[in-house]
Amino acid sequence: MHHFLYRNGTLHAEDVPVSRIIEAVGTPCYIYATETLVRHYRIFAEAFRGLDARIHFAVKANASLAVLRTLAQQGCGADVVSGGELQLSLQAGIPAERIVFSGVGKTEEELELALKAGVYQINVESLPELGALDTVARHLGVRAPVAVRVNPDIGAGGHEKITTGNRENKFGIEWNMATQVCHHAASLPGIDFKGLAVHIGSQITDLAPFRAAFSRIVALTRILRAEGLDISRLDLGGGLGIPYKDADTAPPLPADYASMVRDTVSGTGCTLLLEPGRLIAGNAGILVSRVVYVKDSQTRTFIILDAGMNDLIRPAMYDARHAIIPLAEPEAGSAGQTCDVVGPVCESSDIFARDVMLPPLQTGDRIAFLSAGAYGAVMASQYNTRPLVPEVLVKGDRFAITRRRPSFQDMTALESIPDWLSS
Repeated sequence: MHHFLYRNGTLHAEDVPVSRIIEAVGTPCYIYATETLVRHYRIFAEAFRGLDARIHFAVKANASLAVLRTLAQQGCGADVVSGGELQLSLQAGIPAERIVFSGVGKTEEELELALKAGVYQINVESLPELGALDTVARHLGVRAPVAVRVNPDIGAGGHEKITTGNRENKFGIEWNMATQVCHHAASLPGIDFKGLAVHIGSQITDLAPFRAAFSRIVALTRILRAEGLDISRLDLGGGLGIPYKDADTAPPLPADYASMVRDTVSGTGCTLLLEPGRLIAGNAGILVSRVVYVKDSQTRTFIILDAGMNDLIRPAMYDARHAIIPLAEPEAGSAGQTCDVVGPVCESSDIFARDVMLPPLQTGDRIAFLSAGAYGAVMASQYNTRPLVPEVLVKGDRFAITRRRPSFQDMTALESIPDWLSS
């Protein structure tokens, strides 16, 4: 469900014509719908009503300050994976007691930042990290609230670059070491051992891998409790997928996911931590772009856009395919054309779609990539010295530019020329 629909022949974001936004900000640009963000959060939260469950939005999915503030006002927490994301979440109004700090490579400086802020939990993923955190905590005179992230060696399917629960992945404590590491954590004076964490990947559209992973964590919880450890929290991560195109297999609904969680882990009596990202933000955003050229060859028609892989890298990195629609609604029964939709970046991988059927397009026409609210703007770069894409938040009949397009001077402001080159 999203709030980007045609009205009177033109695409709207909630009650705002997208064309009006483009007049103000230009293309390419990202547009987010407040109503979709709020609706998706509330549906997910409602699914877990009656359970001792906390929801922490995965900031890596969308780090827009305005998006985070929107979710903060709904009572949502944050799951962060860097010191920058931690500070951004705090700035957005998410209190530290609703923040979980995940990630495999936290530095001592980041750990100190988290402890001084008073985050709710730090998910530890290795013995060296556990030792570093213990040292930092003792130096500060505090005890760090810790969950040990366990790698359950469960394959989740999907693209190999977003799978995190196999033993070959860098994430988490290997399954056969989990008991030993948990006991070690509980013995350290600077560590307040709270429980276990697990996360097996992203864009998962089948409940079976979740059930298998959570069942293993429940079994480990029982073993550790029998051995005298207090397990009060289970962090179940995120990863539930969304539909990107109409032809995609429909992923499970949040209610179905929550039902599976009740079946597998609710009997433990633990506080549950849930970290959806894509599920909340994915369908809440679009990327709007302009046709620069239509290039016909003997074998193909190329629709060349002003947006490139530096603006939306998912197709190049993950072989992802987003639905593409024109801002002007095609007439019913109008003929289409088979084309390749590509960007201007000087890379052969700068391709959004091959052999896709679209209405006839010409220079100046504008199109929208749907379901671009997660892992879109947040993964953008200035490759080819192209400016970062501006972001816009819509609420009802209003919109605001929440990140402006940088000028060339903005893009180069952090650079300097050594004095031996100044002449």
